[in-house]
Parts: sequence; C-alpha cells; structure tokens
Amino acid sequence: MKNVIQTSLAPAAIGPYSQAIRKGDMLFVSGQLGIDPATGNFVGGGVTEQTARVFKNIRAIVEEAGYTMDDIVKTTVFLADMSDFAAVNEVYAVQFESSFPARSAVAVKTLPKNGLVEIEVTAIK
Repeated sequence: MKNVIQTSLAPAAIGPYSQAIRKGDMLFVSGQLGIDPATGNFVGGGVTEQTARVFKNIRAIVEEAGYTMDDIVKTTVFLADMSDFAAVNEVYAVQFESSFPARSAVAVKTLPKNGLVEIEVTAIK
C-alpha cells in the first residue's frame, strides 16, 4: 500500500500529484520549488534564496513522513540556468550531515511558475 504524505509546512501541490508518496521503506518526494507555503509565492532574492527554501520544503515533507535528511539517497536538481550550478551547490552542500546522496543535475528550458531551481528526492529507511 502506498501512503500519501502531506504537510502544511511545504507548498500544496500545484497540480494532480502528491507532495510525497511512501511505499514500504521508500519515500518519493515530488519536485520542490522555492515557494513559501505561507504565501504561495516564491521567496525574494535569487537562486540562492530559492534553493534554501526548496530545502526547507523538502525537510518539512521528509520529517512529516518520519525520515531525516540523511535518509535521502538520491536527488535530482533541475535548473532554469546551468550558470546557477555553483550557487545551488553552496546551499546544497550544507543540507546533509553524513554522506551526500547520489545526484543528477540538469538544465531545463522552463520550470513551473518560472522557478529558478526545483529539487526532487528519494529517501530509504
């Protein structure tokens, strides 16, 4: 059986999907944007601020499901502009206390709502 994970500490889904799905020991977190759940808008600033908010959203969902950031085994980073890679990496590097998860990073033509960065994660207990 799969369990839908939902928290008000992360933005509500903006389409027909769930914030996350837990199946067995695995947690699949949908791509998160730099949206503040309190306002429904992107946080001010640029890619650094959006990336920090993305990780706040991810952490809220992961913890709602009973996982920790160190349970994350895979991330996929989507960038609107690959020249933002270094700035995203600076924020990314401080999110994990032990080993880093496996990661893919790609530049895409456009992200939802014209975001600058979107990150999805998979966690396993």
